[in-house]
Amino acid sequence: MVGRQAGREASRQVCRQLMCGMAGVRVGSSLMVVMVVVLVGGLDGAVVQVPRVRLPIIVKSFLEDVNERGSNWCTASLSAQWEYQTNVTEETRKAQNEALLDFAVWRQETGNASRTFASLAPLLPDDQRRQLRFLFSLGMAALPGAELEEYTRLKSEMLQVYTSARVCDFNQPARCDQTLSTDLSKMMKSSRDYQELAHVWRAWRDNTGRKMRPYFSQLVTLANKAAELNGFGSRAEQWQAKYNSNGNFTSVLSEIFQQLAPLYQQLHAYVRRKLREQYGETHISRKGPIPAHLLGSMWGQRWEDIYPLVKPYPLKASLDVTQEMKAQGYTVRKMFELADDFFVSLNMTRLPASFWRNSLFVRPSDRKVLCQASAWDFCNGKDYRVKMCAKVDMKDLLFIHHELGHIHYYLQYRHLPLVFRKGANQGFHEALGDTIIMSVGTPRHLQKVGLLKEVDDDPEVEMNYLLRVALRWVPLLHFAYVLDLWRWEVFSGQVPEYAWNCAWWELRFQLQGLKPPVVRTEKDFDPAAKYHVVADVEYIRYYVSTVLQFQFYKALCMKAGQYDPLDPSQPLHKCDFYQSYEAGNTLKNMLKLGRSRPWEEALGVLTGETEGRLDASAMREYFKPLEEWLAADNKMHDEHIGWQSDGEYCRQDSLGALH
Repeated sequence: MVGRQAGREASRQVCRQLMCGMAGVRVGSSLMVVMVVVLVGGLDGAVVQVPRVRLPIIVKSFLEDVNERGSNWCTASLSAQWEYQTNVTEETRKAQNEALLDFAVWRQETGNASRTFASLAPLLPDDQRRQLRFLFSLGMAALPGAELEEYTRLKSEMLQVYTSARVCDFNQPARCDQTLSTDLSKMMKSSRDYQELAHVWRAWRDNTGRKMRPYFSQLVTLANKAAELNGFGSRAEQWQAKYNSNGNFTSVLSEIFQQLAPLYQQLHAYVRRKLREQYGETHISRKGPIPAHLLGSMWGQRWEDIYPLVKPYPLKASLDVTQEMKAQGYTVRKMFELADDFFVSLNMTRLPASFWRNSLFVRPSDRKVLCQASAWDFCNGKDYRVKMCAKVDMKDLLFIHHELGHIHYYLQYRHLPLVFRKGANQGFHEALGDTIIMSVGTPRHLQKVGLLKEVDDDPEVEMNYLLRVALRWVPLLHFAYVLDLWRWEVFSGQVPEYAWNCAWWELRFQLQGLKPPVVRTEKDFDPAAKYHVVADVEYIRYYVSTVLQFQFYKALCMKAGQYDPLDPSQPLHKCDFYQSYEAGNTLKNMLKLGRSRPWEEALGVLTGETEGRLDASAMREYFKPLEEWLAADNKMHDEHIGWQSDGEYCRQDSLGALH
């Protein structure tokens, strides 16, 4: 409570200093004077005349004060979140919730204060207008105090259910201590027992999503109210507005989805056949959807972990340098150092000493931690960290490069005001990290850093490599689209609450060609088996970022002289822009903008366009050799392209069923 009172007092102090009010501004008839209604500082209701020429100076002072105070509140909030996530206890959870609420209250007070200048925006420089616009948008902090506390409590309760969920062992039912991070994820990846996988898949949802449906129902109500207080019709509209510079975001997403449909359908048909060979036609029909529990993860958002089952040429080598890393004595620390070297080779600065001192790289043995890998900017221009329970293998080596991509983005825009210290849009951060993975994961790069003895130009080895990359990125785009399309329909009221779960499976069938291993009902709540639904974090960023990363990659490869669309000897998928200052300097020019400029403009800095746009052509270009191979292979095996319903997937009880 002390923190919240301090937050309110800080905002009032801003207004006292600047003679601003909480009820707005009136512009006088004179062209030289602005009339400001003052409601604080002992001058309630007074009208203060401010010369127009001084208005930008007043706003500048206001924004500087907000930046300083906001950075302090942000640091305090993130410090509490870090303490909880690296030491999960009831005490740290409560401290985190209190800090989150304090920061949200400060944001609310500051946002309200900033609206004093709303009607004067046309009189201000573009930079100030843009900062104020971001301050106006309060997100969930727009809620009144009691409802904001309720939202924080709901989210905390759902996260508690998610992180404490345990599942009973399929073969030893009395052993009910299996967790997602240490047991279930490994089982989903490695087990080839159809019934065991179905048990794990279902039990996880019984112990997470099903328990959270009442919480989520309340969250939807509060999220929509906050959106309305921010000037939007629903939470769906508010989330879309983050990308909606030209007002056609949903249409662009639909166009991209259709643009990539031929590639996905060929991949889906190929994977379905391979899984049918493994599990039999009893479980996987020739023309039906794929059972979602057979794709290597709890959610089926990436399919790379079933690569051993679907590898085009099983007798040919696959790219995995894990054993070489272990033979060379790699440690997790050395993996991070190698990743830092990559960014230095692009003319970026080395990570600060505090990063190495404060980060969490491996799972500690003395306490419970949340192991979801994440990169942290503590808002003070000097403290940057990674939280990760890494292991010495190639997969985590790639993830480490991804996380350091976030850190170097933070470093590039740390000079900006707090409200501009974010990615140009929500997808830019993820796109950067994944662009780095694309370069680092090439045989050419792994040879350069001494983890691969030679690059094999065998076309069959190359096809193995391309399929593995496709299994990682192509399904993710479709999963991201489905997840947030479902949430948009929920938030906007298009789908009634009694049909939430069946609407989820209708989308998964129609857009992904997937089905549940067992019939679902409205007693289930399967979307909440995914962390981002529980944490109330939008997921369409991964759709946007997947498209962007291929655009980033193509642009950087051309800058590095590693790709020429007219030269067949330099295909896009073989590019490694490591050690290219030209590519790195162009990248830095984009990153240092943060979100101080529209995202289309930031993208254009990298691609060379006046105004960039989302375009999946680079992705189709990258996978063209694979797509052609898949089409030929599917034709040779007379595999059906697409999918048809082969049963009942979700039952709405007396309300009927969706197929």
